Amino acid sequence: MLDMAQVVAWARMFAGYTRTESFAAAAGDTFDPERPCAMCRVLSRVRETCGGRAPAVPAPSAEKVVLVVERAEPFIPVRAAQEWPEEPSR
Repeated sequence: MLDMAQVVAWARMFAGYTRTESFAAAAGDTFDPERPCAMCRVLSRVRETCGGRAPAVPAPSAEKVVLVVERAEPFIPVRAAQEWPEEPSR
């Protein structure tokens, strides 16, 4: 879970940097260890606390996050009738 959270942090950082910088500069700033975001700093502290080995499954007493997946109807494209518009009367 920590790895997934780190990927989310990097994605948010990269998206923020690309608003004002080039793609290459944004990638460099995202992975620059001297410029961690708040989420990266928290994840770093959690990793240190866990000794680098966070449990893959939370303990039974831990708070659980419930994820809901709602499947949408499959999209079936329908070709619209192609008709020429009528010529306006003069």
